[in-house]
Amino acid sequence: MNLATIIDHTTLKANCTVAQVQTICEEAINYKFKAVCIPPYYVKDAVKALNDSPIKIATVIGFPLGYSATAAKVEEIKRAINDGAHELDVVINICAVKSQDWAYVKNDIDSMTRSAHLKGKIVKVILETGLLTKEEIKKLCVICSELEADYVKTSTGFNGEGVSVEMIRFLKQSLSPSVKIKASGGIRDQSTARQLVEAGANRLGCSASVAIVAD
Repeated sequence: MNLATIIDHTTLKANCTVAQVQTICEEAINYKFKAVCIPPYYVKDAVKALNDSPIKIATVIGFPLGYSATAAKVEEIKRAINDGAHELDVVINICAVKSQDWAYVKNDIDSMTRSAHLKGKIVKVILETGLLTKEEIKKLCVICSELEADYVKTSTGFNGEGVSVEMIRFLKQSLSPSVKIKASGGIRDQSTARQLVEAGANRLGCSASVAIVAD
């Protein structure tokens, strides 16, 4: 199992700098990570730093709370794609989920997914599983399967609990086989990373990526 090829090497802290993003990109090239995941502000910088390498550029939308207006999220996606992003990690509206406003939730996810797919880009729908019940997660899995999201992602890493092997197994059981799973939130060592992949994760979002592959 070559973990590097499925890792999104990540820095998303509010105070991260362009120098840190450049380092992330250099490490991604050296270790052959699948992608870098960075704030939208730095997408253009990542394009320059990666310099036509095969490494994908992922960025986040509606991050990390998810309750931006749907139209605002769509505009974020358009701007990120124009700046050079290949993959969009989009946060659902958790407030709408907790209000049981499933029509809003579905429209929100549909709008973001369509915006990415119209430009041939990958969308990863962030559920924030640590804040949701299993019933809510299951409904979201049905919606994401119907709307043909590329990935369901466990969490932002900023709210609620991080990822667990049990949650990956639950998502695997609840999603259509066509929807992949990105595990994120608290993955800090190779043993944990391998367990998550064995449970069904197709991609890993990590800030400790170098330590994981060098472990």
